[in-house]
Amino acid sequence: MKYKIIGDSCCDLEPKYKALENVEIIPLTLTVSGEDVIDDETFDQKEFIRKVSLATEEPKSACPSPQRFMEAYEGDYDCIFVVTLSANLSGSYNSAEVGRKMYYEEHPDDKKKIYVFDSCSASSGEAQIAVETMRLADAGKSFEEIVNEVNAFRDEMKTYFVIESLETLRKNGRLTGLTAVIASVLNIKPVMSATDEGVIFKLDQARGTEKALMKMIQHIVRNTKNSEQKTLAISNVNCRERAEWVKREAMKLARFKEVVIVDTAGVATMYACDGGIIVTI
Repeated sequence: MKYKIIGDSCCDLEPKYKALENVEIIPLTLTVSGEDVIDDETFDQKEFIRKVSLATEEPKSACPSPQRFMEAYEGDYDCIFVVTLSANLSGSYNSAEVGRKMYYEEHPDDKKKIYVFDSCSASSGEAQIAVETMRLADAGKSFEEIVNEVNAFRDEMKTYFVIESLETLRKNGRLTGLTAVIASVLNIKPVMSATDEGVIFKLDQARGTEKALMKMIQHIVRNTKNSEQKTLAISNVNCRERAEWVKREAMKLARFKEVVIVDTAGVATMYACDGGIIVTI
């Protein structure tokens, strides 16, 4: 089966996967102080963080158009699998679905199968779903088997994060105002997670980032069954040493099939902010 994987630019894959010929990342557009930044291979994380630090308004993001997704569905493939940001956080999923319908309307005789996965997550969560899809496709699974097994994989996956500031999430409508206010009082850092539907909520809190990260690790270990069969994926926003610390502390408490650390691209950098850590398992 000849297949293709498409992700939006919040799919923080390891470079070795992004370099594959059958993988395409479709960029979102980030806007900082009226300037548009395309979240593609030209994205400069440190420069973007600098621009955000100087901005008088919170940055915003815009999802790719249905037309852009439709163009990505062209080509000689038997199956195309798309992985997007949680539909509860972005319009990317809806845009990919509309693009799929448009593609079939314009190519009624095309027999390729296209499926759009709502990751119900972001960043390393999207990447985990994309990699699992590749694994199953390379193992010779059918289109229907892949869809069913990846959806089951997604439903078991959990997302956790600790970030320095919730303001960007709050001002872009991803959080309640109360949650953001709590985080700014007395250096209280919330441990955040996501529901099965991909809605962000506060799981726990601690005074200081390191204590919050430790609480996050404890929740991960407590809530993960058969961790030795799962990959722990850690995304970091300009804080590789912090991500390595999370890896070390997690491995003291549990065994994992693999622990992967990736740098965030633009979307996760914008929302998780400088120093943010996102973990999925």
